[in-house]
Amino acid sequence: MGRFYGFLAGIAAVSLVAGSVFAGSAQATSAEQRTCGVSSGREPERAAPEQVGLDSQRLAEAMAFAGERNRLNVQVFRHNCLIGEGPTNDQTGNVAWNIWSATKSVVSVLAGMAWDQGKLDIDAPIDRYLPPGLGDEVHRSITVENLLTESSGMQVGVLTEGITGVIPIDPNSAVQALGVPLNDPPGTAFSYSQRNVDLLAYVIELAVGEPLQQFAQRELFDPLGIARGDYYWARDRSGHTYGYAHLMIPPNDFAKLGLLVSNNGRWGTKQLVSQEYLRQAREPSATNSCYGYLFWTGPGCAETATFLPPDVYAMSGLGMQDVFIIPSLDLTVVWTGVYGNVSSQGLSGIVQNIAELPYEFFRRLFAAFDERPLPDPGPYIEPPVRLDASRFVDNNILLAVFGIGPAAYPGCNVFACLNYPLAPPFADTAPGCVILVCLGPDPRTPGIR
Repeated sequence: MGRFYGFLAGIAAVSLVAGSVFAGSAQATSAEQRTCGVSSGREPERAAPEQVGLDSQRLAEAMAFAGERNRLNVQVFRHNCLIGEGPTNDQTGNVAWNIWSATKSVVSVLAGMAWDQGKLDIDAPIDRYLPPGLGDEVHRSITVENLLTESSGMQVGVLTEGITGVIPIDPNSAVQALGVPLNDPPGTAFSYSQRNVDLLAYVIELAVGEPLQQFAQRELFDPLGIARGDYYWARDRSGHTYGYAHLMIPPNDFAKLGLLVSNNGRWGTKQLVSQEYLRQAREPSATNSCYGYLFWTGPGCAETATFLPPDVYAMSGLGMQDVFIIPSLDLTVVWTGVYGNVSSQGLSGIVQNIAELPYEFFRRLFAAFDERPLPDPGPYIEPPVRLDASRFVDNNILLAVFGIGPAAYPGCNVFACLNYPLAPPFADTAPGCVILVCLGPDPRTPGIR
């Protein structure tokens, strides 16, 4: 813990000067712009901003702006070339950091891999994969696609769904999901449920016939050069991996995941996940025009600025852990940090109006292009707060962990869950990993050494 607080204090003390970018010589025309290859090594291929059509000084100003706004790590790629880095990237790039709900997009990629291999049928009800007798008929009728599009119909209480993962006492998150009441018939309405994605992670495990992290390491992380010791991905007390959040991974590895998606699933000479799956994943779903298969799609959705090109899509997590991908510009922006948006309306405004920071950053980033992609939309105009706090809290979901109330699954509580063996609370947590970050000298602590 001391190292954790020292780390944050050290970051706060860093002078937020212009982000390190790479000076170039002559301005490059579109025809002459450099293209880089992706790398499974520790260092990505770099280029001068001028080699891909941007101005070094203006890009440096955009990076410095992000650094002043609690962006602890910022990476800008064009044509796969790393052209801009934030002022504290050297300190944060290899430190495992919780990407929160961006974890959902990683689960989506794994679902795509299982689909490509013929092991997971996206159109099938999860009844096909669940053990006999687990869950009632209505819950078993939920399809894999319902889970991918967050249209299972599950009741939502974002904070109360998540707190028992942050304080790791969940007995079995997938079984708990099967006890959450359905407010809508599956496939008819969008509801941003955390338990929904925990259930999906479990279904993928059943479909591929092995633990999710074992499948992920072999099929996804190893080809990208992400070592097992780089990250910590939390599991519940039954050993099932959380799908909704808690993948703690260094920003440098997070960027590889973003580049894989931006390259339509291709990594070097290998197609790791099919272009067809990713095309579906970034198409708006029938129940939410902003959401595909656990990806946010289009401008004005989640943290994505309203004026960005219509083909933008994103991986987004709490506190603004984001990958923004704009295919028409061959541009990928990856950043992590602790909020940093500005609001005149207090804490409620900061929680609601999270698009302010991306809006202002992309204004500055687009100003760095030799040929500005879009006209300057002018400063961000903050909308009034319409935050409904009730959608964040559902006491029944919290009580269900203790086997109490209408959201409890019979026979599953913090003390015992059906016949699944339960590890003690905190048993899975790697030394030095606390909510946001993994730090410390213990060899079991994730880190690039």
